[in-house]
Amino acid sequence: MQTRATNGHDLGKLLILCGLLFGYTSGWTPIVVKNIIQLGPQITPDVTQVSRDGGYSVLLNGQIIWLYDDTECLDRDGKQLSFVSNTAAYAKDANKNVSTLVDFGVKPAGKDNKTGRTNYAILADTTVATGGWIGFSEDELDFNDKRKGIERVAIWPGTSPTPYSTSQAFLFAPLVYVDYQPQDPSKEYQARGMTLISIAASSSGPSVDRQGDLIISGLQVAYGGFSSVLGYTGTAKPQDLNARDVYLFGMTEAGLQLARASVGHLTDFSHYSFWDPTQLEFDQKPPKLDEKDIQKIYLPGTFSSGSIFYSPYFNTFLMIYFNKYVDSTFRIRFLDLNTPVGDDPIWPKQGKRGKGIVPEDVEALVKYAWSPEQELYKSPPAKGGFNYAGMAHPEYFNRQYFAPSLYPKGTSAGERRNLWYGSSLVSEKKAGGDGRHLLLSWTSQLRGGFGSGIYQVQLAKVEFDTIPNNPQGAFPSATVPSSTPTLFLAPSVQGPSVTPAAPSSPHPLPSRPASTALTSAGSAGRTAQQRWKLGLSALFEGCGALVGVLVLLIDWVLNYEVW
Repeated sequence: MQTRATNGHDLGKLLILCGLLFGYTSGWTPIVVKNIIQLGPQITPDVTQVSRDGGYSVLLNGQIIWLYDDTECLDRDGKQLSFVSNTAAYAKDANKNVSTLVDFGVKPAGKDNKTGRTNYAILADTTVATGGWIGFSEDELDFNDKRKGIERVAIWPGTSPTPYSTSQAFLFAPLVYVDYQPQDPSKEYQARGMTLISIAASSSGPSVDRQGDLIISGLQVAYGGFSSVLGYTGTAKPQDLNARDVYLFGMTEAGLQLARASVGHLTDFSHYSFWDPTQLEFDQKPPKLDEKDIQKIYLPGTFSSGSIFYSPYFNTFLMIYFNKYVDSTFRIRFLDLNTPVGDDPIWPKQGKRGKGIVPEDVEALVKYAWSPEQELYKSPPAKGGFNYAGMAHPEYFNRQYFAPSLYPKGTSAGERRNLWYGSSLVSEKKAGGDGRHLLLSWTSQLRGGFGSGIYQVQLAKVEFDTIPNNPQGAFPSATVPSSTPTLFLAPSVQGPSVTPAAPSSPHPLPSRPASTALTSAGSAGRTAQQRWKLGLSALFEGCGALVGVLVLLIDWVLNYEVW
């Protein structure tokens, strides 16, 4: 190999790597799991038998709405009764039983040949090409009709909706071309783009309305397809909802990318701006869909499903997800308020002005680094193969699911709390705080195979342990209504790992992860000067007696072109 002299760029990387090794591997994390209970499959008493994947949720008007991707209803012998692109259900009584659902659009679908009992199916009067809970446009219906038996357009919810009030939510849902007989298995699913839908809840069931056809082209990153977070515009607190910012996270083969738009401009892609990690600012130019340079990726890594949400237990944002390694494992990261990105005096260590953050502080998502990932829970796969579509559902075991500003004007501080859901598993009194318990879901393959698979959404409950002390100081809780209990973010002993990137697709398929250079959410995409500052900070905070040996070793590696 050819050698070269170490320059300032390399030394910045060297210092960062040293800080990572001595900081994170011997450092602190608030995420400590105390207990996990596997709850089994969701229960669907309204239909004879159902196979569906996905499992995303939102709380609106006191109802928890569950959304699903492809949904196939079967009779007791496994014969198809109906098949549609997407469906929705209510949790039947989320407080008494988190598993049981109430399905809508259920119709009689003939008699059972053996017993004579009536079969029931969801949307039995439609087909996968003509209907679903989220309806098709005229162009999509025409395409599906002309390409019947060859390929179809599908609309899959893909992730959990984002509330913009206590009664309404929005969702960026993928439009996907599905090839029935792909010559190349990797092209079984091809992205058409993203559509935007609004969701509401009533006594007659969940309602949906498409806000236009194709909002984001398939040639762009699928922003919002991983998760969306609504909040204040910078440090301002606009009363007008349309002026609020939405941070939209989309998956690529190299990691997560980030776009920003105001609520009032969500339907107009020309008004979006895009995070540029090399400049630490939003820019009007979108990144390339196939961008591989990790310095130009918001968060390098591998992701296939997940969500980002504010945790009132940890007083920061959490990211819980599946990656592309098809190992059925939930991963978790927390937004590390002790690791600010850049030198913004408004966003120093420990949150905005050193006083923590609140759920509306979405700007914190670009002002602090994400922790390296930790394993949260390895879900048990069924006979059909690996699990996928791993999701977290923070509306359960949490009376602070809605950000305070989403409540109607005039609502008192004490009333800005939703009901407690999940009392059959843990009561509010014994829970130990909002968000200390968390519901997880995933899709289990009871039987694998394209066109013949049987899929089932499974549930588990995680209980986090008491947050350990942090040598760097706990994250302070931000100012919240006096009636709202708060907890301090604290520490741990186990060091999270750094994950390389891998491809992503609407439904995860086995794939060989693409290797990347060792990095972390905190080090990717910084200028040489910023790398120096971060590296020196991490070095002085974390390094011990072995620093000299480590520096010599890494310097030797750098000279042999490993970076």
